[in-house]
Amino acid sequence: MKFIQIYASFLVVVFCTSCNGQVKSNASKPIPKVIRSFKPAALAPDFDTTLVSQYIRSIFQDSKGNLWFGTIGDGVVKYVASTLLSTGVTTLTYFSNPDGFYNQTVYAINEDKDGNMWFGTDQGVYKYPSASLTSTLLSTSRSGEKSFKNYNQKDGLNHVDITRKGILVDKSGNIWVGTHGGVYRYDPVADNEGRKSFSLFKELPPMNVAGIMEDKSGNIWFASSDRGVFRYNPSEGEKSLVNFNEKENLGENYAGGIAQDKAGNMWFTMKNGICKYDPSDKTFTEYTAKDGLGGTEFWGIYIEESGIIWITARGSTTRFDPSIPLPNPKAFKVFTPADGLNCCVQSMFQDKDGNMWWGTGQGLYQFDGTRFYQVKKTGPW
Repeated sequence: MKFIQIYASFLVVVFCTSCNGQVKSNASKPIPKVIRSFKPAALAPDFDTTLVSQYIRSIFQDSKGNLWFGTIGDGVVKYVASTLLSTGVTTLTYFSNPDGFYNQTVYAINEDKDGNMWFGTDQGVYKYPSASLTSTLLSTSRSGEKSFKNYNQKDGLNHVDITRKGILVDKSGNIWVGTHGGVYRYDPVADNEGRKSFSLFKELPPMNVAGIMEDKSGNIWFASSDRGVFRYNPSEGEKSLVNFNEKENLGENYAGGIAQDKAGNMWFTMKNGICKYDPSDKTFTEYTAKDGLGGTEFWGIYIEESGIIWITARGSTTRFDPSIPLPNPKAFKVFTPADGLNCCVQSMFQDKDGNMWWGTGQGLYQFDGTRFYQVKKTGPW
């Protein structure tokens, strides 16, 4: 473990290999009705068409309990359990051109305070109004669903390539969008008046945004792959902006995953590991392979409600229990192909029931506490 007396952090990258998932019974939940009105993108000859999608880049659960999956090749996919629909039918819906959704690559998903859904794609942002999320519109009939609105250059979003985890809805309801050229903010008043609804957040320099999140104190954190990490407090304005980078003895400007634990500590992924920032004494604690992390080139981090930390990297996924004092080999568990997951993890998410979901380069997975198993269109859900 290495302690650093300053502020910040680091990284993101993506590599994929094959997966060998375990099999689990689907007896407890019904098989969903698949609703698709378009042909998916060209698939590799050996692609398994029983998968929800080959590449799942983002996972989100809305306020109603529906699960959304952002994919490469299949656009946005929505899973609705039978208990959430008046029809009593579980559905797996693939939105597309007939619905007004013209992109097949989705990197980010979020929901605003009014229940509208927002999707970040490689060609701008899409908004799906909450009025379109009623059980009537999401039955087996697809009439009336063409309500997606696309925002791009004409709306002030000069960089339309939205990044992974690139949409944040803060506590005040403001919408922040991360792109490969900087950060943008959405103005609902301008949108309602027909003016440009997105503007570049000029307090930050042009950068490749790798992640955006809001901490418990209302600070907004921006990670980039070329300028380190920025912290900004909207209530204090530009004077609150702090940049943690290579010049601050952080070792690199490459930053990626961001998460906050219940104690208020900030966690970041770096090229060679992860780093914890303790705001009480402004120190960083670095964890690397020497402490038990597996893999190289770390990019993803997710903290469960229990406090368990998951870290994804090239060639591995690591489960870290920070409550176990180090050095102790029990603090880290590195998962190998024998545990059911042998591919690039691109997204992680814990739903309201405590289930952990994994989006990978070979479909959707869940974790049962011991092993990973693959979730196909037919389940197990």
